[in-house]
Amino acid sequence: MVGTTSVNTGVEGVEGGVGLTALLVAAARAIETHRDDALARDVYAEHFVLAAPASADWPVRLQQVPDGDANPLWGRFARYFGLRTRVLDDFLLRSVYTGGIRQVVLLGAGLDTRAFRLDWPAGCTVFEIDREGVLAFKHKVLDGLSATPKAARVPVPADLRDDWVGALAAAGFDTAVPSVWLAEGLLFYLPAAAETHLIDTVDRLSAGGSALAFEVKLDKDLMEYRDSPLYTSTADQIGIDLLRLFAREQRPDSAGDLAGKGWSTSVRTPFDYTRHHGRGPLPEQNDALAGNRWVFANKPRP
Repeated sequence: MVGTTSVNTGVEGVEGGVGLTALLVAAARAIETHRDDALARDVYAEHFVLAAPASADWPVRLQQVPDGDANPLWGRFARYFGLRTRVLDDFLLRSVYTGGIRQVVLLGAGLDTRAFRLDWPAGCTVFEIDREGVLAFKHKVLDGLSATPKAARVPVPADLRDDWVGALAAAGFDTAVPSVWLAEGLLFYLPAAAETHLIDTVDRLSAGGSALAFEVKLDKDLMEYRDSPLYTSTADQIGIDLLRLFAREQRPDSAGDLAGKGWSTSVRTPFDYTRHHGRGPLPEQNDALAGNRWVFANKPRP
């Protein structure tokens, strides 16, 4: 059982920039966890938030937000992250149970705790790739909670801008068997060329029968939504200017590229899943979520 006491630890890797967004997502998952109608539950999320000085005073329950669901950041945006968590959880579990995959690779894993909170079948290995500082912070918090993974968990300290392929191979990844890959909240921080290289690399490392899910933004001009309440509230309330972190160049058609390599692909909007689950964000005016897409891809078996 996870207690309620936060863990004091260093914060190298999550103290600013893109690293700080990992704490934002953790706070959103914590808020979702405590909802009566939670789409996903992550009992570890609030402990990351409370352990880092940069986020220690952020809410981890909606009751701590004076305007509740009316707050663009901790209401609508946090619910978006809760929905995304649920949808990607379902994709991973479907891949391992229905597809028989036993290798799971989390690209830019951040403060993801799927190795600990999802019920994996026997024989699953979860590889978590991220910078050493991010993983070290996560380990200290989870170790302080005596958290136990439900699959073989293999942290892979590597920067996705460096030789993460070599690090993954050294950690025991097997290119001869199918794998399921997840790039959650990652690609829109990368230059277009880096996204293309990453997707090409995943294709090269994936045996037939593999699967991949990732999130992209297809806005023609991100600045069109610069006054969106999601962006302005995130900057005003917690000091994260997402538009400064996003790569603003034209995005590649990664789903199309995968289809051209023989993968079957499905591109969905988050709103599709809001309607499916009966809760979550719906379209609104001046919507920073308008260009968000979730892509699901499967590589055929030989």
